[in-house]
Amino acid sequence: MSMKCRFCENETNKFISFGKMPIANAFLYEKQFKDEYFFELAPTYCPNCSLFQLFYQPNPKLLFHENYAFFANTSNYMQKHFKDLSDSLIKNFNLTKQDLIIEIGNNDGGMVRYLNDLKYNCIGVDPSKNVSDYAKDLGVNMINKFFNFELSNEILDKYGKVKCFLSANTLAHIPDINSVFKGVKNLLDDDGIYVTEDPYLIDVFNKVSYDQVYDEHVFIFSLTSISNICKKYDLEVFDIEKLNTAGGSLRYYISKKNKKNKSERVIKQEMIEKEYKLYDYKVYEAFKVNCENSKKNLFDNLSKLSENSKIVSYGATSKTTTIFNYCNINRDLINFITDTTPTKQNKFSPGMHIPIFDYEHFNKNLPDYCFLGAWNHSNEIFLKESDNFSKKGKWITHTPDFKIFSK
Repeated sequence: MSMKCRFCENETNKFISFGKMPIANAFLYEKQFKDEYFFELAPTYCPNCSLFQLFYQPNPKLLFHENYAFFANTSNYMQKHFKDLSDSLIKNFNLTKQDLIIEIGNNDGGMVRYLNDLKYNCIGVDPSKNVSDYAKDLGVNMINKFFNFELSNEILDKYGKVKCFLSANTLAHIPDINSVFKGVKNLLDDDGIYVTEDPYLIDVFNKVSYDQVYDEHVFIFSLTSISNICKKYDLEVFDIEKLNTAGGSLRYYISKKNKKNKSERVIKQEMIEKEYKLYDYKVYEAFKVNCENSKKNLFDNLSKLSENSKIVSYGATSKTTTIFNYCNINRDLINFITDTTPTKQNKFSPGMHIPIFDYEHFNKNLPDYCFLGAWNHSNEIFLKESDNFSKKGKWITHTPDFKIFSK
């Protein structure tokens, strides 16, 4: 079975299926089990533009709504990350307080939260009402809608051109990628920039982090695919930064064509990706084999450990939804999940229905092993647990290989 690439409409084919999957952030009560929604999670890639994407995606309104479960403010690390980028933009791109700055998918605050505190002219755009309302309560000027070309015309009429567009872990979530870039081109000032960051495809391959594949991540980008998208809209990537966030990301600095000099970092990464052969099916076939091996190793090892030990997952994340459902890991293997997000607590994980409890419950019921569900926040977790769980138990990770280790 084939589908058309969401960007260039070239024919693509599924190369792996992770099986039936629930909505990754749809944490639920027991009474909701019987009505739970499932879809086939199957990535594909385009041999024409090299865009890695989901074969199917549920309607975005099922994912982003008034009860969206993810709040970025629960991570101190990410808040520092957003603040540091805000400060960097002011310093490196001479933003003035009159320049219009828009963040696409700013969740409960994002970068515009910090820029707004400094009295910069900011707008946040997010389709999920609960997080949008939270940001509004912080004083951010919010638009509670999906960003697309139609909305860009509304913004242009009301506010004028944009000097700086921002998005972090957002662009990969939007299926109509053409409408987004058409809207950015429509609004971007001639000397403006678009700074966006998302999980990086080569990091996903190298770390075998198949848990980056879930309903919200309709795309996983490379520099090659982002450059192909930009080219269609007379935009170009003039600089990049490698990041540790989200398990390995790339930040892209985009401008109108021929407005900025291309950095050495871009040139070097273009060569790396060319050598990686992202257009070659063999790369994706190798990832498929690595995923299947990882699945078997994780299930077998957890099954063996759980015979005599108590295992808890640290973090009820979208990533754990993919891991647990793909690997058939249920409450026989994972006793419970601990998470600090109130909207997830006292509910059950999607699909596998593992109970989720708060941090107090975790402290009163310390396990023998903690599976790093939120492995992309491991440094923050290890710091928090250095005088607590790490003194008693051991950690488990599945990426890039199954591993048990002490702090």
